Amino acid sequence: MHALAATRVLLLVGDTLSCRKLYGFSRVAPLYSSVRLFSQISNESGPLTLKNLGFKSGIKTSGGNEKNKLKQGISTIEVPKRREKKVSPRGVSEVKKQERFDVSEVKKQERGDIEELAPFAAESFSELGIPSLLVERLEKEGFKVPTDVQASAIPTILKNHDVVIQSYTGSGKTLAYVLPILSEVGPLKNSSEPRNKMDIEAVVVAPSRELGMQIVREFEKLLGPTDKRLVQQLVGGANKSRQEEALKKNKPLIVVGTPGRIAEMSAAGKLHTHNCRFLVFDEVDELLSFNFREDMHRILEHVGKRSGAGQSVTNGPKARRVSRQTIMVSATVPFSVIRAARSWGCDPLLVQAKSVVSLESTPSPGPIKLSGMPSDSTSGTVQSLPPSLEHYYSVTRIQHKVDTLRRCVHALEAKSVIAFMNHTKQLKDAVFKLEARGLNAAELHGDLNKLSRSTILKRFRNGDVRVLLTNELSARGLDIPECELVVNLGLPTDPTHYAHRAGRTGRLGRRGTVVTICEESEVFIVKKIQKQLGVTIQCCEFTEGKLVINEDEKAMDVAR
Repeated sequence: MHALAATRVLLLVGDTLSCRKLYGFSRVAPLYSSVRLFSQISNESGPLTLKNLGFKSGIKTSGGNEKNKLKQGISTIEVPKRREKKVSPRGVSEVKKQERFDVSEVKKQERGDIEELAPFAAESFSELGIPSLLVERLEKEGFKVPTDVQASAIPTILKNHDVVIQSYTGSGKTLAYVLPILSEVGPLKNSSEPRNKMDIEAVVVAPSRELGMQIVREFEKLLGPTDKRLVQQLVGGANKSRQEEALKKNKPLIVVGTPGRIAEMSAAGKLHTHNCRFLVFDEVDELLSFNFREDMHRILEHVGKRSGAGQSVTNGPKARRVSRQTIMVSATVPFSVIRAARSWGCDPLLVQAKSVVSLESTPSPGPIKLSGMPSDSTSGTVQSLPPSLEHYYSVTRIQHKVDTLRRCVHALEAKSVIAFMNHTKQLKDAVFKLEARGLNAAELHGDLNKLSRSTILKRFRNGDVRVLLTNELSARGLDIPECELVVNLGLPTDPTHYAHRAGRTGRLGRRGTVVTICEESEVFIVKKIQKQLGVTIQCCEFTEGKLVINEDEKAMDVAR
């Protein structure tokens, strides 16, 4: 009897399951469960099939409480299931065939809609479908012609698609989602539909307080002094009681904040977001870090209904009007962002300058390309930095780095400089040395309170501070269009950090310079960055008040 059963199992595995499919089991637990199911089959259970053995067409990971997974450090991002080619049984009815045909036609139609969006060039914001009142506000603020990424993103979002917006730092990504939101939410929209006074209609999540406050200012400028109360900041480090009072008094439409504070207010029942229409993750690659995971999980569960949840494919993107629309933004799109977008959104689109494509058709991302050349779709590289940057490195001893920074500032005659260091303790000493040599300098880091940081940033924007020394805090979201020079006193830890640091200059079409000051023993790291990212970083010296390119080093690079 046991021999007969074993034979039937072997025949089934040999005829039906491929070795590739067996190797697809990443855990032992699913295999054990299948063995237990087999032990329950009797002689009267009929022929052995995949169904009565417990196998299904797709491979699923083991279940479990999501919060327990988060506490154990296990990622809860859903990985798309492998799509297998299914063979229809001979007895399939013509009705079912017709249903599958109808669904495929709908998908083809949606693909056609995507193709119509890209490439898209616009000479004015009114061409993008933005309400006339909002266009007037933009013109008052000096915005008349949309950037390439705005021209691609705005009409795509207005057509109710979930999107991942990718473009180099300083290309106008913030307005690319702020404008579609204000086109549908608030006093500047075309229609005047009544709303529930307790409902938040848009939630924007940012990884830092500085970026969060910058986004709030963008909303407030367009809403004007009368209606700016309709946007509320919920950033960490600020007085929570005052934020709760503002939510209760102002009844805002839009909330912008950091993950921790938004999740905290939501858990306390002070923030009502279940009917929210827009959920935006700015600098989403940073928000995927382990520190934010538990807060992000709550936000995803409690802000609006997941796009497309319970919707039929035939309803199309217009049917997602009553559901949450998810927008993700970043200068770089590693695979972790693509995986998250596929899990959190519904048929998300990748929006780039003059390009809108389905994320499903996006190949695995290749190396980041920092040069100003257009991205090559075949290689998977993306342009993640402003196209008008010049990159240099200068070799010196560690005790002379700050003095080299001073000579660099004078040689380039830079009036607004951001210098990055890797350790907060080094900032105060560097500021002291620069001040002693007559340069107005200030430090900016996370240990300062909100008022101190706001004051320093205001002085830097006004020109009272010439050199702002900071750590990784300012590598994302610090928008100082006038910044002419970025200096790395401490080397960036990876290519993405280099991209975000360097992106603080050369914003909105301006020219900018990036200088990395390193020791002799660190030159190989600069060379590695140059090779990995495909950007030319020239060796230079600062002598007699000028930047001089080291021709000997340049010749050595060519010989290599």
